[in-house]
Amino acid sequence: MAFVIHWLTAHLSGLQHMSALKSVSGLTIPHCGFLLFLARTFTENHKIMYKRHIYVLLAVLSFGFLNAQTIEELTALKETKSAELSTLQAQLDELTGQVDALTAEVDNLTDQITPYPRWDIGGHGNIGINLSQYSDWLNRSSPNTIATSLGITGNAFANLDQKKYIWLNSMNFAFGWQRFKDEDDPEEDGEYKVTSDVFSIKSLLGYKLTETLSISVLGEYRSTILENINDPGYLDLGAGLTWTPVTDLVVVVHPLNYNFVFYQSDDFEYQSSMGAKFVADYKLEIVKNLAWTSNFSGFLSYEGTNLSNWTWINSLTTNVKGFGLGLDFGLRGNKQEALAAGLSDNPLQFYWVFGLTYAF
Repeated sequence: MAFVIHWLTAHLSGLQHMSALKSVSGLTIPHCGFLLFLARTFTENHKIMYKRHIYVLLAVLSFGFLNAQTIEELTALKETKSAELSTLQAQLDELTGQVDALTAEVDNLTDQITPYPRWDIGGHGNIGINLSQYSDWLNRSSPNTIATSLGITGNAFANLDQKKYIWLNSMNFAFGWQRFKDEDDPEEDGEYKVTSDVFSIKSLLGYKLTETLSISVLGEYRSTILENINDPGYLDLGAGLTWTPVTDLVVVVHPLNYNFVFYQSDDFEYQSSMGAKFVADYKLEIVKNLAWTSNFSGFLSYEGTNLSNWTWINSLTTNVKGFGLGLDFGLRGNKQEALAAGLSDNPLQFYWVFGLTYAF
C-alpha cells in the first residue's frame, strides 16, 4: 500500500506540469490533481498513524522496563528489611531471656526476705438495687405499683503459707430479694420474697511435697441460709493432691471424697455417695483496676452422674480506691435437685448480679 501511494504521488505530480489538457488513461489533469490531493492526504494520515503506533510501542516497552525495575528494587528492599528484622528478633529474644532470668532472681530474693507465716487476706462484695414505682399509669393493668429488687454477693479468703504446709480458706455467698406491691389490690401483702440463696465455705490443709505440690485434705459445705437451711445441705470431706503452680491459682484433685447430703423434707430422698472432688480457684487482674475471680467446685460420684454436682462462681470487678462496679454470676448443675423439683432433665441453674462493689 505504501509503494502504490508513493507511485501515484510521483506520477500525478508530474502531470500537473503538462500544458495540454489531455487525458491520461481517460483522466483529465484536474482529475489527476484531485487524485494527487487524495494520495497526499492519505500519505500524511498514514504517517501520523505510523508515528502513533511507534509512540504506543515505546510507551509499553518503557512501562515494562520501569515495572521490572520497580519489582527488582522492591525485592531488594524486602531482603534488606528481612535481614534487619532477623537481627532485631535475635536481640529481642536475648533481652527476653535476660528479663525472665532477672524476674526469677527477684522473685527468689523476695521469697527469701518475706518472713513466715505469710497471710493473704482479701475479698469483695457486690450490691445491686433496683427501685421502681408507677402511679396512675393507665396503660398498665395495675396502674399503681411498687417494685423493689435487691441482690448481694460476696467472697472472702484467708490463706496461710508456711514453709512446710498451706492452709487455704474461702467463702462465697449470693442472696437476693424481690418485692412487688399492687396498691389497688388489698390482698397483695407486698412482702419481700427470696430470689437467690447461695452459701458455701471450704477449708484445705496441705503438706508440701514440693513448692507447688502438696498432699491435702479438704472440707467444703454448701447450703442455703435464708430459706430451707440445710435442706438440702452438702458436705464434702476428702483427701488427695493440691497443685499451686502460681500464687493466684489453686487446683485440687481428691480421688478419695465422700459427699454427705443432708435433707429434712420427706418429698424426695437425697443420696450420699463416694466419689472424686475437683476444686479450682483463680484470680487475675485483666487490666489495671479490672479483676476476675473464679471458683469452681465439682463432685463426680462413683455411683453415677445422677449423684454428681458442680458449682462455678465468677466475679468481674473494677476497683478505684476500693470502690467500683461488679458483675457476679454463678452456674450450677445438680441432678438430685432437679429430680426433687419434679424435673426429668437437669437444667443449667444460673444467677447474676450487677451493681456497686467494694474490695478489700
